Amino acid sequence: MNVSEFLSPALWFAAGGGPRYVQLRKRLSDGIVEGFLLPGAPLPPEREVAKLTGMSRVTVRKAIQSLAADGLIVQKQGSGSFVATSLPQIEQSLSRLTSFTEDMSRRGMASTSRWLERGVFMPSPDEMLALALSPDDSVSRISRLRTADNRPMAIERASLPTDILADPLRVNASLYEVLTESGFKPVRALQKISAVNLSDEDARLLAVMPGKAGLQIERTSYLASGRVVEFTQSIYRGDAYHFVAELRLAKE
Repeated sequence: MNVSEFLSPALWFAAGGGPRYVQLRKRLSDGIVEGFLLPGAPLPPEREVAKLTGMSRVTVRKAIQSLAADGLIVQKQGSGSFVATSLPQIEQSLSRLTSFTEDMSRRGMASTSRWLERGVFMPSPDEMLALALSPDDSVSRISRLRTADNRPMAIERASLPTDILADPLRVNASLYEVLTESGFKPVRALQKISAVNLSDEDARLLAVMPGKAGLQIERTSYLASGRVVEFTQSIYRGDAYHFVAELRLAKE
């Protein structure tokens, strides 16, 4: 299939299927995720895309700008639009307890979040076990897509007791900043790392193909008193991270 065939509206456009730019954005995004549009490859000029799709240049521009805002497309002045290249590998230490915001800031990268869920809920069995909650307790949940320099990097799903985080809407950027201000900053954590195949939904959020390899990290964080303050389940892009741990030989 060539680009003309790929963009033919007969294959993907549906009357009543939502705004035209949203449908075009999804078509281009699917082409990137499925590997039809390769990293670094140029997109056809806006006028050509408009001709192939029968859409206005304003609609085409809006779709491409939306993809650029999510880091899937790179727009170069005077050169056009290109599929973003693969993410650089980031080395993440397992010996320090830091937030995603702190990690990206130390690397000179701008971190942003897209909220997926934020509120107070009844606890799940896993949350009750991890946070020592009863079925009658409530739990504060914050779930978000974390990006670095506009590129999707990880999905974080954090759960906290409501007496530690009563209002999840207080968290705008760094959860640890809010916990520090409230006197609940964790001092240690236990992490479990597993290899997973990304679900369709997680792959869509991370802009990779479904079934691609990812890293799942479960972290349980503690106060100095030993109380559990946070239970977080995160999914990281497998092509974006190296986790590094320093080991020392035990003294005999």
